[in-house]
Amino acid sequence: MKEILQTIIEALVEEKNEIQITEVQKGRETVFEVKVSSKDMGRVIGKEGRIAKSIRTIFKAASTKEQKKVQIEFVD
Repeated sequence: MKEILQTIIEALVEEKNEIQITEVQKGRETVFEVKVSSKDMGRVIGKEGRIAKSIRTIFKAASTKEQKKVQIEFVD
């Protein structure tokens, strides 16, 4: 799942070398912490958070299929 998230984020940002995705296990839940360049953060979050919400929706559907719980956090 991390590779899929990496591919989606790479398509959105200009500075691909500054993408950092950290996978953290918290019990039965997997948390992906996404960090990008400060000037690309707006591109990843989108207007009123629409892009971020869409990314979370995609991963919620994928994680349901695998019977896991996934959370995506965008950090500065």
